[in-house]
Amino acid sequence: MGVGVAAALTLAAGLPGATAVRSATKPITLQSSVIGAESIGPRWERVSVESESMGRAVAVDVLHGSGQGPRPTLYLLDGVDAEQVSDWLTKGGAAEFFADKPVDVVLSSGGTGSMYSDWQRPDAVLGWNRWETFLTSELPGAIEPYLNSNGRRAVAGVSMGAQGAMMLAHRHPGFYKAVAGMSGCYSTLDDTGAAVTTLTVASRGGDVVNLWGPPGTRDWRTHDSTLGAEALRGMVIHLSAATGLPTVPDLTQLARAADPITALRAAGGGIALEAGARLCTEQFAKHLSDLGIPTTVYYEDAGIHGWADFTTQLAPAWQTLATALVPQPVSR
Repeated sequence: MGVGVAAALTLAAGLPGATAVRSATKPITLQSSVIGAESIGPRWERVSVESESMGRAVAVDVLHGSGQGPRPTLYLLDGVDAEQVSDWLTKGGAAEFFADKPVDVVLSSGGTGSMYSDWQRPDAVLGWNRWETFLTSELPGAIEPYLNSNGRRAVAGVSMGAQGAMMLAHRHPGFYKAVAGMSGCYSTLDDTGAAVTTLTVASRGGDVVNLWGPPGTRDWRTHDSTLGAEALRGMVIHLSAATGLPTVPDLTQLARAADPITALRAAGGGIALEAGARLCTEQFAKHLSDLGIPTTVYYEDAGIHGWADFTTQLAPAWQTLATALVPQPVSR
């Protein structure tokens, strides 16, 4: 049995400082409800969901799928910026991509640097984060009845969201039919994974010790998807990454930047991050293969850690996820 199957974790039941213990494998359902909705565009709503664990209302964006319902639900996680509107919508073309897909897409927002996890303590910069509880124990129970879902769900994400999606999947086996990680790292204990996790939180001003305690301790182990990989058996799994080599669209975007020097410096970080994500993905894919867990792996020949390249990974990821969510062929 994998670490993720046996582990228990401490969760806040309301305000910071109040704790309750429950198994990481079977989400409890906290009372939550949709408290408001605003139409943004065709098939696109901004929905507010009351969160007991966060102690506030949390906004998510919903893209209503094509065709007659009920439909499956895809929870799509953002990267490290996790702005108030998901970068999948503002930079990743998700609204256009899913316009003709028979799936309702729920996009998280506002989880900057959070790892989509339950933090041990409030952070002076990043605040109070109980994203695992919200995404598994509160949001589905509120949004899926609102959408009249058919009960089939998947989770996917990019960069920080890729790691978050895989953690949620291995810590809650059977909750999702499928999971996709795009340009992510999946260990929290090896040197690369520990460094990526620490840098992700620190890059947005957070203290990683507030996340899971000192690196290498118990909560770091229970969030390691390599250690918890056995819990992924039976799910449809998709992994993808590029190489760190710039593409023509990458170079064009840099050339058109208002401040090319700053853009080039940022691109240097993207090159390093994507090269690291490729290494993480190759290692995790090999581990799953060694365990005999089927996985679809998609590698881009070029691409840096940016939205011009993340968007190219979305169609292959959807093709894999759709095999678990949609019983008929789907369009690219």
